[in-house]
Amino acid sequence: MKFIHCLAVILLSSFFGSQIQSNYGETSITLERLDTEDGQYIYYDLYKPNTATETNKAPFIAIIPGFQRSKEALSNTAIELSRRGHVVALIDPYAQGLSSSSLSRRAATTQGYGMFALIEHIHNSDNYEYIDKEFLGTTGHSMGGNAAIRGANYFGKQAKGNNEPSLLHSVYVSGYVLTLTDRVLRDVKSNVGVSYALYDEGAFRNDLTGWAAADMTIAPESLRTVNSVLRLEDTVSKVELGRYYGDQTNNTLRVVFNEKLLHPFQPYNKEATANQLSYFDRVFPSPIKLNPYDQIWHWKELFTLINMIAAFLLIIPLTRFLLTTNYFSVLVKKVPPALPKQSPQGKLVFWSVFIIGASIACLTFIPMVDIAKELFPAASNRELTWFFPQRMNNSVMLWALLNGTVGFLLFFLSYYFFGKKHGVSMESWGLKINNNELFKTIILGLLVFVIYYLVLYIVYFLFHIDYRFLFMGVRVFQPEILLVLFMYFPFFFVFFFSNSLRVNGAMRFEGQSEWLSRLIAGLANSAGLLLIIVIQYTVFALSGTVYWTTNWLSVNLLFGIVPIMFILPYFNRIFFQMTGRVYLGPIITCLIFIMILTTNTVIYLPIK
Repeated sequence: MKFIHCLAVILLSSFFGSQIQSNYGETSITLERLDTEDGQYIYYDLYKPNTATETNKAPFIAIIPGFQRSKEALSNTAIELSRRGHVVALIDPYAQGLSSSSLSRRAATTQGYGMFALIEHIHNSDNYEYIDKEFLGTTGHSMGGNAAIRGANYFGKQAKGNNEPSLLHSVYVSGYVLTLTDRVLRDVKSNVGVSYALYDEGAFRNDLTGWAAADMTIAPESLRTVNSVLRLEDTVSKVELGRYYGDQTNNTLRVVFNEKLLHPFQPYNKEATANQLSYFDRVFPSPIKLNPYDQIWHWKELFTLINMIAAFLLIIPLTRFLLTTNYFSVLVKKVPPALPKQSPQGKLVFWSVFIIGASIACLTFIPMVDIAKELFPAASNRELTWFFPQRMNNSVMLWALLNGTVGFLLFFLSYYFFGKKHGVSMESWGLKINNNELFKTIILGLLVFVIYYLVLYIVYFLFHIDYRFLFMGVRVFQPEILLVLFMYFPFFFVFFFSNSLRVNGAMRFEGQSEWLSRLIAGLANSAGLLLIIVIQYTVFALSGTVYWTTNWLSVNLLFGIVPIMFILPYFNRIFFQMTGRVYLGPIITCLIFIMILTTNTVIYLPIK
């Protein structure tokens, strides 16, 4: 595809995605900022349906994504709630997305990730005459669910002290039940809906064990939620899923759902979404009545998936075009000859190195998670710091640095002990480069990175859309994130450069199909991390408890990393074929892919 074709696909798919997001123009979406306290602030997308007016006031619902998620990750919920006439605020939680960090190490608990301040702002401000302030609600998934129930507790205590109704009329808690305790629930003065996945990987933390831990018909967490509003003689020993308990007239309504899903996929399921829509349709006077299964959000996901793929593909013709210019044309060199055709002995060595590399990648990831906690204590303890401030990304960086180094060792050891004696020439590696060419290669890599994100910013400005699919996304960022990127870049680059050298210097053979060569390279780069997921969920399927419990969120992180690891060798091979050298590929891919990781994780920067 040509650059213009990729750009056209990006613009068209983004346009159609924005049409779905705005309910075909029936909902206006604006990016808003709220300054909270102590220099903190949150950004949120305000979804305002055209039906919400001063004479036709609408309920208001704040949506809170979970840990490691930005506001766009729950745009599907915002789309469907706003289609039904609700005014919606889709929040970037503290330390995530565009929002500032928080002075609190427990921002979800003590500040609702900024939701407490937003609810108070909406209630007290005179600028929202189109909102019915008797019907303020919130919903969130995972740690966002924790924030929601904590909000019900916070405003419930406030209501008790003032002897008045709670500012939060209704809350919906998805994917989190740890705070459904007697201590929290006794002060709740809001309607409460609970949705928990039957196959939630984090259920090992609940009161029960094994598969019973996530069975909301018998789980103590759901029983406490329901029984907290019932008379002693009416309390239940088993919860009927989907049944409404309590009394809506005094905001004591309770309902529990238990969808057959994994934790990270719960927000992206039609049934789970329908249950949430039904709940808000019950507790709020929904301005627009629609069947809860009447949903369009998945079309938006399709279009943003298309623009994400097209944006990745755009990098290739963009780079190819820049290489035709006078300044960069000197970087185009003849591609070195491939390695000699593999002998049986050569295949044995190759696949032995493949297995060793994948095994080390698998065995070292979780230890690096634990080591990162010791090396970077501030970020690990959610404290503000400029010293590697990304709690989750620190472990990935250590893993990449270690496995990049191991990759170099395996590459050179296999060459000196085998390849050198069997016709392998260092000339085939594509390492030869002078200082001027290296400088121009760096400039070209930076230029491609800038143009890639410039297109994203244009798309975001025009359509309020980024590139994403479910919880995987390429999103806009604030300028200070560039400092963080270049802080992490040198350490990640070791892995990316090692990959380029191995993919092009040890995985190209005479007589081997290019598609097969790239596939093997992709598998070699991702198999180790993929094996971690396989182990985690195989044990989970057999026992009801995941293999890695303490670091289960780090394993969940791999759902977004493994696809990147798989496609990385493809790009490194393509850029090698353009330039005949191994340098351009890792510069471009490291800049773009690490920025994607950086903007999709928590970051504890000192408040700006």
